[in-house]
Amino acid sequence: MLAYGGGSVKENGVYEEVMAALQRSGKTVVEFPEIMSNPTYAKVMEGAECARDNNVGLILGVGGGSVMDCCKAISLAAVYKGDAWADFWARPGVIDFEPLPLIVVVTAAGTGSEMNGGAVITNEELRTQTGRDYPQLNPKFALLDPTYTYSVPVRQMVSGGFDTLSHIMETYFSAPDEPSVSDDIMEALMRGVIRYLRAAIKDPKDYTARSNLMWESAMAENRITKLGKKCDFPGMSIINFGGIENEENTRTCIMPDYDNHPRRLRWKRKQLIKFVSSRAHQYPGAYHHPRTYRGPNSYGRAYH
Repeated sequence: MLAYGGGSVKENGVYEEVMAALQRSGKTVVEFPEIMSNPTYAKVMEGAECARDNNVGLILGVGGGSVMDCCKAISLAAVYKGDAWADFWARPGVIDFEPLPLIVVVTAAGTGSEMNGGAVITNEELRTQTGRDYPQLNPKFALLDPTYTYSVPVRQMVSGGFDTLSHIMETYFSAPDEPSVSDDIMEALMRGVIRYLRAAIKDPKDYTARSNLMWESAMAENRITKLGKKCDFPGMSIINFGGIENEENTRTCIMPDYDNHPRRLRWKRKQLIKFVSSRAHQYPGAYHHPRTYRGPNSYGRAYH
């Protein structure tokens, strides 16, 4: 089953390339289009029914985070005979069966959904949105070709970069507060996002910048940086609670003020100031001495 979103994959040539490869392999293809941003449980069940009716043996998701999340949920719901929402999203469940295998082709960097079993699904009937991460729903493999992201508008590309940055920061600021290898990795990733996002804004078809942004996104969500961390993701909870549709842009707005909250900074306030001061020659005016710390804008300018 070839699953994709609103049709951009047909405009940028990815659809034709994927279909040609499937046809050369002699595969029977059932299409499942029009997966919306923030996929709904109704759309998941529609996909599950399509997969069952057509005896689908593999799901191929082509798109960004919403497509990948929806496909993960479909891979479970197509096989499960009970209430998938009640048993796996309303509360954590146990997957003691084999979901349909999933392969993903990433066309927009930012969510890192290709690197885990996480799926954020909206139940419109219950007016709630919930995300769960089940390793059994991990894609079997993911294809990351940065040229597939060239057609993404610059504004969306920037939003994806901030999405990656906020994923890293939410993990970075979570307990425990002691320095760790995970923190060291995340500091390197944050520097990379800033560097390559600035380069990609100057030249949206800078292959090196776009490829590194894809890899930054993947590294932020492949569970390596989360080792030894609490990973509470309260910022994501704020977005989910508010029912906000444009998650990436919203993260861009709320994260600087949110991450400046005294309880979240603790000793990492010093760490973050050290992090930004090490880049002060690149971002004039972004750093202030801790005694004259001026709030989120004193490090926020480093991201712009």
